[in-house]
Amino acid sequence: MQFILNQEELTVENFAPDTTLLEYLRTQLMHRGSKEGCASGDCGACTLVVADPSPDGLTYRTVNSCITYLGSLEGRQVITVEGLSSSTGELHPVQQAMVDHHASQCGFCTPGFVMSLFSLYKQREQLTQQERLTREEINEHLGGNLCRCTGYRPIIDAALSLSTQPDAFTEQTQSIREALLTLQASAQTNVPQPSLTASSAFFHSPTQLSELIEWLEAHPDARLVAGGTDLALDTTQQLKDIPKLIYTGKVAELKRIEVTDEALILGAAVTYQECHAQMKMHFPPLAALFVRLGSQQIRNQGTLGGNIANASPIGDTPPVLLALDAELRLVSPEGQQTLPIKDFFTGYRQTCLPKAGILESIRIPLLDPADVFKVYKISKRLDDDISAVCFALRIRLDDKGCISDARLGFGGMAATPARALHAEQALLGQAFTLEGIQAAQHALTQDFSPLTDVRASAQYRLEVAANLLARAVHEYQTGTSLEVSHYA
Repeated sequence: MQFILNQEELTVENFAPDTTLLEYLRTQLMHRGSKEGCASGDCGACTLVVADPSPDGLTYRTVNSCITYLGSLEGRQVITVEGLSSSTGELHPVQQAMVDHHASQCGFCTPGFVMSLFSLYKQREQLTQQERLTREEINEHLGGNLCRCTGYRPIIDAALSLSTQPDAFTEQTQSIREALLTLQASAQTNVPQPSLTASSAFFHSPTQLSELIEWLEAHPDARLVAGGTDLALDTTQQLKDIPKLIYTGKVAELKRIEVTDEALILGAAVTYQECHAQMKMHFPPLAALFVRLGSQQIRNQGTLGGNIANASPIGDTPPVLLALDAELRLVSPEGQQTLPIKDFFTGYRQTCLPKAGILESIRIPLLDPADVFKVYKISKRLDDDISAVCFALRIRLDDKGCISDARLGFGGMAATPARALHAEQALLGQAFTLEGIQAAQHALTQDFSPLTDVRASAQYRLEVAANLLARAVHEYQTGTSLEVSHYA
């Protein structure tokens, strides 16, 4: 596979399929500016920037290199902290701002912060002196970078001081873009046939859905990888070997985003960040959940399809999609089928995916003007934490203000994400008031018998679930959000 590291085109041969980008940089190329702090995508010390060609230039995004498989970088540019300064040693404006504001103490986390700020710098390159970065924007972009020395103030000050202007990377945009397009075109020639591929180990990046299905059928023991934000933990935390990986991030059919008069349709390999603008437009509470489910780096890599197909009972998006009556399109060698998401989960981390089948897309019906839609996540930390309970409510009110349709989706309450069917029935015909939801609150005990674990007790989960119904009523009646904020 070929990619560009900073300004140098590299060809990598005979690498283990589950080699991470960070491992390759530090142990093979001796580029040790990026650090391994957690090996799970939580601390941000390993943050790097990946550039992809766009219609008019390059798009820049941060990734956690500790959980990014090397093979997924084919035809892309990887920018490391070593590549930011000029050949004469002049620091990049982001680096200089960190120096000027004394934003580094022990220095272990500094490369990751620099790369996150560099990505933001490139994304906001058209800023003028009169339009600087906002504190909230900086906080959100640096949410995946941890520092135990500075208290963050000097780092934020460094970011606030930036007035982004074209840099050396701007001058090279078109030449890098053309080089990447050439590499991508080269990768699509001489594609090996699955039947001829050595059965021991491979990392393959199909570009068509039919090719992906063909490879899965030929190698049923291969693992699919999209963002790798969960699968890569098997490599870095469990130290498991994953000899066969099929990457879905270059399959055009899995990357589509389409809006019709009736629904938003997302390919299963669309990342959270790629669909965030559409979510913000059509499903604002779900867009707000995206900000909480993971850092900027995780949102740049993680996919909605992966969160569904992973079938975790505490995944954040399935409860919301249950409340929205989402439909899933599955594709396998036997053909295609569409089914409601409520029928997809069959048991703990089990689904009805057919053999050699994949989740191709998610269809989310648009909200009706009469719908009330709320999403709540309860966790010990506000951001980047696993849910104790995740709850989504969608109800429709008739002309008299009574509930004519109800969907209540929950995570963390059962072995699978599930709807509260008894509670939904109890809401029908009721006013959306504290009195009107009482029967539904009591009915939750018929729907769920949650477990007690390190995140919450069973009793706590049931009480929180009932209280979240009441919270939805309060917010609907007052028009005021009760969400806790970093910036209060």
